[in-house]
Amino acid sequence: MSYDEMYSYLEARVDALKTNKTGDERQTVDEVFDRQTLMAIYDLMTGGILDSVKFPISTGKEGNVFYAEEEDGEPLALKIFRTSTSTFKRVGRYIEGDPRFKGLSGNRRKMIYAWTNKEYRNLQRYCEAGLPVPEPVAFNKNCLAMEYIGDETGPAPQLKDVFLEDPDDIYDEVISFIIDGWQVAHLVHGDMSEYNILMMDGDPILIDCGQAMTSDHFNAKELLLRDIENVNRFFKNRGADIISKDIIMEETLKGSSDDDDEEDDDYDDEEYDECEEDDVE
Repeated sequence: MSYDEMYSYLEARVDALKTNKTGDERQTVDEVFDRQTLMAIYDLMTGGILDSVKFPISTGKEGNVFYAEEEDGEPLALKIFRTSTSTFKRVGRYIEGDPRFKGLSGNRRKMIYAWTNKEYRNLQRYCEAGLPVPEPVAFNKNCLAMEYIGDETGPAPQLKDVFLEDPDDIYDEVISFIIDGWQVAHLVHGDMSEYNILMMDGDPILIDCGQAMTSDHFNAKELLLRDIENVNRFFKNRGADIISKDIIMEETLKGSSDDDDEEDDDYDDEEYDECEEDDVE
């Protein structure tokens, strides 16, 4: 199948996603599936990662998440970052000063590709540190394939929408995300809240990790404090026994080191020239 034939095929598949959508929903789909994004999906398909993209399951500030399937029918989540100017401006503030992005420069699309790579690597770090996050599968350009968190009835609900029988237990688990994330993964999430935690089978799962910074970022401690305050605010309203933010900060920073080697995660222009090619293995 030629490039143009594959593009026409994918375009027809995307048209199916627009069926029975309102005007705003159709516009969102149009913004997500530009020509280069469609070809990135094609690369994931020919690379054996994806078989089909079924329907949208969530819409975020930077991108949309779609329910997708592997060749054997197993579910995947496909996150597609929009390449619009507004998205670029939002992600830029989380890239400035990140030591893994030193030397990175280029156009808007190249920066969004870098952001996709960043979320993939952050998820890898969290997984390796033993934190419950969606397992990353592959990325290509502005498309990230990862573990689907949900069941046959739909995606797992956000923490904000769940009744907590024992808020103290869930609170302790979420606080461990903050502490272990910093001490083991050497990351600070930077946007942890009831909106970025899913509840699956009674357990919290951390999502939307693209903005997470390394613990040696110049603004890391400020982001850490913000995460703690957000979590404490939510769980206090749910009746949990809250730990002082100062105690959590002290416990978190106690195991940190200013000499952590982040060299394996360095980003540079050459890597992002490669990032515009396939990352499908």
